[in-house]
Amino acid sequence: MSAESAPARRGPLRYAGRTVALLLAAALVALLAFGLLTTSPDSTIDDALAEARPVPAPGFELDVLTRGTVPPKLAGPVRRAAADGRIDLRELRGTPVVLNFWASWCIPCREEAPLLQRSWMRHGRDGVLFLGLNMQDVRDDARGFLAEFEQTFPHVRDPTNDVARDWGTTGIPETFFIRRDGRVVGHVIGVVSEPQIEEGIAAAKAGRTQDAARGGAQRPQR
Repeated sequence: MSAESAPARRGPLRYAGRTVALLLAAALVALLAFGLLTTSPDSTIDDALAEARPVPAPGFELDVLTRGTVPPKLAGPVRRAAADGRIDLRELRGTPVVLNFWASWCIPCREEAPLLQRSWMRHGRDGVLFLGLNMQDVRDDARGFLAEFEQTFPHVRDPTNDVARDWGTTGIPETFFIRRDGRVVGHVIGVVSEPQIEEGIAAAKAGRTQDAARGGAQRPQR
């Protein structure tokens, strides 16, 4: 090989190497961007609440885990919604809803479970529906949790975290307060306290919004 021909052959190889490197870098950037889009929580609800704007609750239709025992004021709406073994959130329009995301493996969820039951017993008879949303859980474990804490409000089940992702949750537990027209007016991130439940229910009944609030401990979603 002559001295003149060697650089000529190395040139195309050098350019090909640069092209491959650029393509690999572009692919890495695309993967990072995709990861951010798919794992970052959707903050739409909290952003709207910060601006005092009630936001439409993201819809879901999930299998009933338990219908619970509901007082007369709520018997009709819950019976109609759960008649086919599933509950569509839209079927609960006209009723203030306290929506709680939880799982049996979530230790902080155990902390707030007795308070949720006490609050349900107090407010359920006034027409405020508590609805538990069990996620990323084994059905028998979830039912064991409900039996242990004697929770009597209705629960639905999402074996994945698809609904939680739609709602922009960062972990569990999280609690949302929904007014009668199906718009979210409050949100507590982590274990909810009694004052936070009372304030959230008052906001749902009155139709006013409140900023998202930080509660107690929380577990990451699986």
